[in-house]
Amino acid sequence: MEGLGMPVSDGSQRVNALLNSLDDVLPPPSVRAKLRLAAGLTQQEVAEAVGVKRLAVARWELGQAHPRRPHRENYMHLLKGLAERFPEAAGSDEGMPTPASESRGSG
Repeated sequence: MEGLGMPVSDGSQRVNALLNSLDDVLPPPSVRAKLRLAAGLTQQEVAEAVGVKRLAVARWELGQAHPRRPHRENYMHLLKGLAERFPEAAGSDEGMPTPASESRGSG
């Protein structure tokens, strides 16, 4: 078929870029807390590991704030590791946000 709009390699690159962007989406605040609790970690332990104050972790888990760089990458790495070890906690929230609902950007 001709006229599909883009070569296959461009389409693959766009798909890969889209998949990579999903790695930057945090789970909902309630899942963040469930993952931490499933691991038996305190907010203070998470805060020390990520490099922030305990209040920041509390606010992230309540959805009152979002982690910023460079702490965001560390926090996401921790959450991914916890989700792999405690999949029941990672999948226990029904209202998973989409990237659009989290960022509220125009599309």
